[in-house]
Amino acid sequence: MLLVAPLALVLGIVALRRTSAHGTRGRGMAVAAVVLGALGTLGVVVAVVVGFVTAQTTRPLPGDVGSARDAHAMQLVTGTCVEQLPADGSVDVVRVVPCAQPHEAQVVTEYDFAENAVWPGQQAADARVARACVLDDTETAAGVRPVTWAPTEQGWSRGDRRGLCLAVVAGGGVTGSFLDGSATLP
Repeated sequence: MLLVAPLALVLGIVALRRTSAHGTRGRGMAVAAVVLGALGTLGVVVAVVVGFVTAQTTRPLPGDVGSARDAHAMQLVTGTCVEQLPADGSVDVVRVVPCAQPHEAQVVTEYDFAENAVWPGQQAADARVARACVLDDTETAAGVRPVTWAPTEQGWSRGDRRGLCLAVVAGGGVTGSFLDGSATLP
């Protein structure tokens, strides 16, 4: 199916050349084939580019990235360190850093909703993720607090079924990982 538009474009060009050399009979159909083939080919190219970009922005990152970069919240997994938390509200893109660099938060657990689950509502989604977000007593005593990110209704409609629990130290400056006990607080 993807080859129909480029094929129409090529055959239209061939037909246009032949009608130019041998008279005007069929010229209108050749022009129509070139125009429709070009539009269809452009549509195929746009669809491929959009698919590629979408795949890149939803593919999970490794737990500890090799260098600082911007990432979509859907890409974060357990172990990802976040340089600075965004203001309250919907989270789309954050700056992730290697955990050895100073950061404010780290994803410590994930809550996965069933793929076929029905949207539970924002309060229920938030509550389910919050129940799965528990820090140990040592972390809590050190001033580490939990922050949860649950899918929004808009994200849910795009297939986001993952909630995240982050261990957060206000003001940042944490180095290391909470997961392996190497976290050093400022």
